[in-house]
Amino acid sequence: MIRVEDIAYVRFRAPDLAEMAAFLADFGIAAEMRDGRLYGRGTGPAPFLHVTEPGDAGFAAVGFRASSLADLEALAAAEGAAVEALDGPGGGRVVRLTDPDGHAVEVVAGQGPVAELDLPSRPPWNSAAGRPRQRAVKRTGAGAAHVVRLGHCVLNVSDFRASEAWYKSRFGFITSDEIQVTPEFALGAFLRCDRGELPTDHHTLFLLQSPAGPGFNHAAYEVADLDDLMAGHDRLKAAGRHPEWGVGRHVLGSQVFDYWRDPWGHTLEHWTDGDLFTAADGSNTATLQDLLAVQWGPPPPATLGR
Repeated sequence: MIRVEDIAYVRFRAPDLAEMAAFLADFGIAAEMRDGRLYGRGTGPAPFLHVTEPGDAGFAAVGFRASSLADLEALAAAEGAAVEALDGPGGGRVVRLTDPDGHAVEVVAGQGPVAELDLPSRPPWNSAAGRPRQRAVKRTGAGAAHVVRLGHCVLNVSDFRASEAWYKSRFGFITSDEIQVTPEFALGAFLRCDRGELPTDHHTLFLLQSPAGPGFNHAAYEVADLDDLMAGHDRLKAAGRHPEWGVGRHVLGSQVFDYWRDPWGHTLEHWTDGDLFTAADGSNTATLQDLLAVQWGPPPPATLGR
């Protein structure tokens, strides 16, 4: 077993890469063509967060980042897989695996970082607890959200326990919240990376035993802050993009969220202000009601994850 340290990217196929690039621009991801594929990056150091290759529309793979090339080689040896060169910005190496439902899983290491891009500089928030902004107005600006990084991916699976065992035994994930329908049956779990004492996102991967069957559910991108998320919402709405769910705040993970669909129906989320935990914080159980509940905002649509 190795311990992956984060999610790296998601891959898709689409019949029109120019249309995908236009959507990503509205979503806040800067995309460029390279060797026949479209690579999208955020403002952070990751060389890419979203990949689209030509073909029939569909989900192609999820990528996770190993902490070292040595870990990647250990994984390859245990799985009887090859360590290959990783095409795309940043280079690096990759091991390609397939999970129990046939989802392609790529584990990468050795990617070179890119120069980080500036985030918007906005005046601070005033609240009843403190008013740091004085004698100045606040103007948040308009335009696409500033996507910083990829935070998590949700996969629908046919057998949660089988998939949970597969991912945990290879990548060291820790359960944050398991969704129990009864004491004997769980339909999914939010899984976070094991980074010891270093706080990490409430979940990097969520596995859901869905009646829709195995497949891609959604991927979630962190944006600069709440103002940025709302500016991005307005940009996507003005562009006529397909809204899915939001704006609201989840119960599990606590993120402020805003879900949209790309031109081929894949759900991508903007989020900000999520929970962080260490390995010592352990695991919890939650209900289906907790999973679907919001602290504020609209309830989930029936189409989510389809």
